[in-house]
Amino acid sequence: MSNNRRSAYATIAIIVVVIIATAAVILWFKPSNDVNSASIKSSVSDNETNESVTTELAAGQVVKTTMTPSRSQFVTGLENLPRSLKGTQIDGEIIIDENKQLVVTEGLRRLFDYFLSALGEEEEAVIFARVESYIRHHTPEPAASQAVTIFNQYVAYLKALPEIEKRYGNLQLQATKSGELDLNAVAQQKQDIANLRQQYFDKPTITAFFGAEDDYDNYSIEMVRIDQNKQMSDAQKQAARQDYISRLPDNATKSNIMQQANISELMTRTEQMKARGATPEELYNMRRELVGAPAAERLAQVDQEDANFDQRFTQYKTQKNRLLSQGVDAAQAQIQINQLEQQLFNDTERKRLDGYAALQRQQAVNNP
Repeated sequence: MSNNRRSAYATIAIIVVVIIATAAVILWFKPSNDVNSASIKSSVSDNETNESVTTELAAGQVVKTTMTPSRSQFVTGLENLPRSLKGTQIDGEIIIDENKQLVVTEGLRRLFDYFLSALGEEEEAVIFARVESYIRHHTPEPAASQAVTIFNQYVAYLKALPEIEKRYGNLQLQATKSGELDLNAVAQQKQDIANLRQQYFDKPTITAFFGAEDDYDNYSIEMVRIDQNKQMSDAQKQAARQDYISRLPDNATKSNIMQQANISELMTRTEQMKARGATPEELYNMRRELVGAPAAERLAQVDQEDANFDQRFTQYKTQKNRLLSQGVDAAQAQIQINQLEQQLFNDTERKRLDGYAALQRQQAVNNP
């Protein structure tokens, strides 16, 4: 399959499938014994050089954290953004209800991740001050303080998470070596992560922050479980996949999973139908059924572009081989080959030639 066709499938798909059940950590924090808080209880004046914050862990342990510089250097939280964030659109949201209470959403987590992604460019204390300033500048009370509290809980959770992943090692790498994913280890890891979340968040926050992620994880694990079942035929596996998807609750996650499943089916059926010489009309009808008419039309156009490129590439390869077999000076031959490339291909296509030739060689090895 050509790179063009792969790009077309990627354009159609909305795929967010996680192979193993690990939390989606946006960044890794440097180990620290100073900041490990679940909620801010009080803070001293912004005018002080060092800002001392009392924090309380889920277990009830109270610790003191000193963060420098203070929040007073920011007003909106958007001053002097680090290079990676300059010119970008802020991702995420802060939603409040009619009583100015915080409504926790997945968008709030995205907002936290947006600022936390600058760790390494900015010190952790600066990011803390920036996020709190942004929240308080854009959010009324009591929602503002509620959001700040959850931000601190989220950071503490992210810092604790690597210990669980360290405990289990790289399950994906282990699966590559053994040929199968250890689903018992995956299930235990998921349970440990769930227990960790309960230490830092209430149930509504867990659902808002991680609900969609867990749905995808569970789907992915079930697909692996079905694939690894040696007692099932291919037809039974396909039926089991469809049955699992049909029983999912009707929401955006199910829609995305169904679309991803359709894309996988589309790719498989396209290859099978082309191998047996299906007509363009037959391919179009199959694609329209799976992904709709606009996508089917786009894929038909890609097929035509690929066929045209294949034809020109065959012509190019034949003439190139003839030039190289004539025994002419290598430099002169390369000049003629370069001229040939410019005649047959545009700038973008010329960049693909080496990769496309390598792909054809690999396909020849795999299908002698």
